Parts: sequence; structure tokens; C-alpha cells
Amino acid sequence: SQGPISGVNKDIAVLQCHGDSDPLVPLMFGSLTVEKLKSMINPANVTFKTYSGLMHSSSLEEMMDVKQFIDKHLPPVD
Repeated sequence: SQGPISGVNKDIAVLQCHGDSDPLVPLMFGSLTVEKLKSMINPANVTFKTYSGLMHSSSLEEMMDVKQFIDKHLPPVD
């Protein structure tokens, strides 16, 4: 039987971001999550980025990485 991730979804691109100083969600949990994702979909399409000193929030660097990811993987909107 097929699981929830099959066909074209196996090739979906994923960007996972995590601050290395997050007191709410430890970095280890992010690492475990990304390894689980890589076992479910094409691991070459999974990107895990960590941000030095970042707590449970976002940063300009992270938002720029998200923008680059969106620009690369989604078609432009007219």
C-alpha cells in the first residue's frame, strides 16, 4: 500500500530552518525531523539550515534564505 508521500510528492523540495539557540525546540529535534524527512522523500531535495545564535524566532538571514528558496522552486506570479 502507498503511504501519504508518493508519486510526485516524493520529489518535493523542503527547506527546514532552525536556530541553534532555540530554547523551546532544541536543535536536536530539528536534526531528528530532517533525518525523518530524508527517509520519506528524496533526501537530495531536503535542505536543513541552522542559524548561529538564533533563538525561537526568525532573522533577516533566514528570511533571505526562505525568499531564495521560494524564488527557486515556485513559478513567478504575474
